[in-house]
Amino acid sequence: MIYPIRLYGDPVLRKKARPVQDFSGLKKLAEDMLETMWEARGVGLAAPQIGLSQRLFVAVEYADEPDEEERPLRDLVRQVYVVVNPVITHREGLVEGLEGCLSLPGLYSEEVPRAERIRVEFQDEEGRRRTLELEGYMARVFQHEIDHLEGVLFFERLPKPKREAFLEKHRAELARFQKEARALLKELSQ
Repeated sequence: MIYPIRLYGDPVLRKKARPVQDFSGLKKLAEDMLETMWEARGVGLAAPQIGLSQRLFVAVEYADEPDEEERPLRDLVRQVYVVVNPVITHREGLVEGLEGCLSLPGLYSEEVPRAERIRVEFQDEEGRRRTLELEGYMARVFQHEIDHLEGVLFFERLPKPKREAFLEKHRAELARFQKEARALLKELSQ
């Protein structure tokens, strides 16, 4: 099942997600989230982005850089991550890098500061405890998705002057996303 992705302006994106306690059905949900993410040509997708206030996200490490072609992304997958109830237990280094978001399609910033290396404790889709040490790009992806679980969007990580410049530069797009988010919420409530 492909879910509609919630856009900037949807209140679910600003709420702190609830911990997952019931793991039944999580495997199917994760599969659907991966399909949704691939359809949108993404690298990660958090449950709030499909309207679920749960501490869950999926992420993928690709063997090759995805391009703009219609080539199915699942063909490029090196590693799939299903991450439930994550906690970052260690951060090291600081580096700025490029980020975008499926909930803010087409908007990017090259100056989002993130830890260069992290350790994450979490559960998998069956509830087993796991620990991962990540660095570079996948560390950035995990931090971005964990922020979604906290109700934080990537541009909020920018220093204040850069954040204000980002908001000013993208004022029209953000207003359009808010309008589309309200329309989707109205449609889903009928």
